[in-house]
Amino acid sequence: MRLKELLFGEGLECPSAYENVDIPRIVTNSGDVTPSCMFICHEGNDKKRRQYINEAIGKGAVVILASQVRDECVGGAAIIKTDNTRRVAARLYSKQCCIPGDKLKIIGVTGTNGKTSVCCALECIAMAAGKKCAVIGTVGCRIDGRETENYGGLTTPDSAELYPLLARMCEAGVEYVFMEVSSHALAQHRVDGITFECAAFTNLSRDHLDYHADMEDYFLCKARLFSISRKKIINIDGAYGKRLLSMYPDSVTCSVGGDGDFFAQNVRCDTEGTEYQLIYEGGRQHIRIGALGDFSAENSLTAAAVAMELGMTVDAVVEGLSHFCGARGRMERVDVSAPFCVIIDYAHTPDGLERALRSTRDLRDATNATGKVILVFGCGGDRDRGKRKDMGIIATRLADEVIVTSDNPRGEHPEEIISQIMRGTDKEKPCVAITSRRRAIEYAVEIADEGDVILLAGKGHEKYQILADGKHPFDETEIVKQAVSVRYGTR
Repeated sequence: MRLKELLFGEGLECPSAYENVDIPRIVTNSGDVTPSCMFICHEGNDKKRRQYINEAIGKGAVVILASQVRDECVGGAAIIKTDNTRRVAARLYSKQCCIPGDKLKIIGVTGTNGKTSVCCALECIAMAAGKKCAVIGTVGCRIDGRETENYGGLTTPDSAELYPLLARMCEAGVEYVFMEVSSHALAQHRVDGITFECAAFTNLSRDHLDYHADMEDYFLCKARLFSISRKKIINIDGAYGKRLLSMYPDSVTCSVGGDGDFFAQNVRCDTEGTEYQLIYEGGRQHIRIGALGDFSAENSLTAAAVAMELGMTVDAVVEGLSHFCGARGRMERVDVSAPFCVIIDYAHTPDGLERALRSTRDLRDATNATGKVILVFGCGGDRDRGKRKDMGIIATRLADEVIVTSDNPRGEHPEEIISQIMRGTDKEKPCVAITSRRRAIEYAVEIADEGDVILLAGKGHEKYQILADGKHPFDETEIVKQAVSVRYGTR
């Protein structure tokens, strides 16, 4: 694509001598620069910016897009200045990749919890409706049911990965893309090159306050998704959902036990899944899903509302949700040969932990068991420190025995993170601290009795642990199975 076509309508000055220069690639990493490409420099530090720009020019970049560029950076390349490189990058990637909004319908799901489950439930419904679809999110990327390779791993990919991925989906004949949209992605304008066919809001609770100034900033970032979406679906069971509805009163609403346009009645959960009556304008349907936990009703209800607003039939909704057994690492039951139950969940926020613990207690009660709920959890390092004490309070309030351990400590000392969690725990309740997460899991298996439920919270689908020296393999499913084998002598 020629430079003047790429920049048309973007409010950027196109150097006349470069108007007809063909731009074969756009890159945001100076290490990826190839001859004749455009390099977009996001780096804000003056020294780093000069270093990356000079490196890009040395490798043959013909156009540099950056902010606050000094003249000494110029040499054999056109320099285009902008106040917001990330916003422009999203729009230019979208143009170059030719994402056809009339063919590729992109549905964005945002909220603190539930994004992954809603997207996975939508995938099941779309497949039941005979629609070719794709999913982008925390647990990976799938195109027509097949996992893609070399996926970067962010909940919402950076522009350099996202738009080529969407182009690939379009080439594969995908009609619907169900995408988790994080607050980071919205704040960094990664999705500004997309007009969403539909946006869905699940809920909002404390998270990412290491990044956002406060809950108001966090909420307003989430709300941005609705300004670039045609259709809007809002779960109004929480205060933030109601506030979002006041901002977008033409939205379709959903609620569990409430008065939304779509709502769920008579929710029942057991060890095999969740069921409820789906009520909507013109009818009602019995829904049965294999996903555990009462919040599975919320997530699947939101998915049903989105699907039907997109024109899918209620029969496809019922059929699709009957095959929905939950997202990987979300109230996922581990198959262990033991007289107790083990559940893995991604809960890493106060609200998420409380929901997971309440659902775990409900599952135990559904079997008429009198066993204990044993919780193993920690908090991530280099992240919001303010939630740690709150999660300690919730842990000892709702679990019968608590084992506080490491999550992904990253660059922080694990013992300091654990100490901050322990400040919130009830000293009268059974609670121990074990720094090694592997040893904490093994200890939970050692003390579990018949009828108990072990909840491993925080890491969910992750198959690694991030320490100060980087990522290390860490598969909780395999670790707990090994611990059970050791205890019962089956290995």
